[in-house]
Amino acid sequence: MKKLLGFIMLVAIFACQQKEKDFTPSFKLIPSEKFVFKSFVDCNMAEVWIGDTFRVFPGKYGEDPVWGYSNELEFASGKNADEVFLTPHDQFTDPIMPPNTPPGTPGLHGAVWFETVYQSQEDKTGKTLYAIYHNENYPETLPYDPKTGEGYIDTLWPEGLTGPQSVAAVCRIGVMKSINGGYSWENKGLFIEDLQPRMILKPHNNSLTFAGGVGDPSAVANGEYLYLFYGEYGYPGVYDANNYDSVFEASGHCISVARLKIKDLDNPQGKAQRWDGKAFAAAYNGIGKPIASLQIGKEDKGGAASRAGGNFHWGPSVSWNEYLNCWVMMMGRVEGQKWVGDKVYISFNKNKDLGAADHSQQWSKPQLVLQKPGHVLWYPSLQPMNTEEDIKARRTCLRLGKKARLFIKYMEADNHQYISEYIIDFEKLTANQ
Repeated sequence: MKKLLGFIMLVAIFACQQKEKDFTPSFKLIPSEKFVFKSFVDCNMAEVWIGDTFRVFPGKYGEDPVWGYSNELEFASGKNADEVFLTPHDQFTDPIMPPNTPPGTPGLHGAVWFETVYQSQEDKTGKTLYAIYHNENYPETLPYDPKTGEGYIDTLWPEGLTGPQSVAAVCRIGVMKSINGGYSWENKGLFIEDLQPRMILKPHNNSLTFAGGVGDPSAVANGEYLYLFYGEYGYPGVYDANNYDSVFEASGHCISVARLKIKDLDNPQGKAQRWDGKAFAAAYNGIGKPIASLQIGKEDKGGAASRAGGNFHWGPSVSWNEYLNCWVMMMGRVEGQKWVGDKVYISFNKNKDLGAADHSQQWSKPQLVLQKPGHVLWYPSLQPMNTEEDIKARRTCLRLGKKARLFIKYMEADNHQYISEYIIDFEKLTANQ
């Protein structure tokens, strides 16, 4: 009898473990009224609730020798998400931004896009905000400094998006701070970056986008850390044209994760750590390991970010889902030069504590959510709805419920729009049910 009971208990434990292992939420897209955002979007949608006010921070700011100077980083406010997402462009507010400083001097260089806003839990007014920004530079705006190792050397530099006379950018990720709800910002420094030795140059780089770097991030607070999920575009070692290996390059590309203690947001430079394959132990400007489950294998035509035929996931948008009790990641997929791709994917992570063991790596295999042939789809994100539940819970793109509005930047020819045409509806299912 004891042996039988022991066997039954082992079977039950195994079944529970298997059910937990097979955790796979289900979802469906529900067509909805069409929402067209009225302002410029080229990034994740950074947003917060400040008291009873919902506020979003889309756009671009700063110097850009390829595309021209931009002052389109603006914010809109309202009583709920729907109201804000339908705000006319002329009702957006221009915040006071830190000026760009000349090349070779300390300060802000290149253009920035706000991708996530972390709201300080110590300020009960809700007005202390930290913007995690995507930053792009070129050898012209950030020339190489042999003393610091930062900046770029304009030799064999790859071609950029606007033709043979343009140059590719390098992306970095940094932090800004506001103490007045986003009306003015102060630059605090870099979260993570890649240095010149990891840039992928001619003749190998023909993606017409980046020479390398880290960008397109989404950050979530978990415990004492801010976890940064981001695109990895540099060579996973020192680039050497004579020993270039596209398969090796692809092994270091896709979506990666780093973390920074929340207490260090006021002085972040050099303090973040990247996942190195075993732990958060790689330096902020070192070489980490991407999330293996999100990479596209060679058998599925996965490729390197610098190559014209590259095929990889990028642009994560991460949220905690209170209904599913798990993390949800939306992402795009690059399938050619200039970051083209017509598909949107989703992945799940059941581990609430991203800092334990390898929990930050345990994402499910990406599932196709939507395909729009003839379009280029960028920056998919889930957004709160104009429901009593979402408003009462003060939900944002970082914390959502059973239903959320799906927004995507649609691009075809010269028509670029940030649009929602669907609601995504989740169900708590497992592979065993």
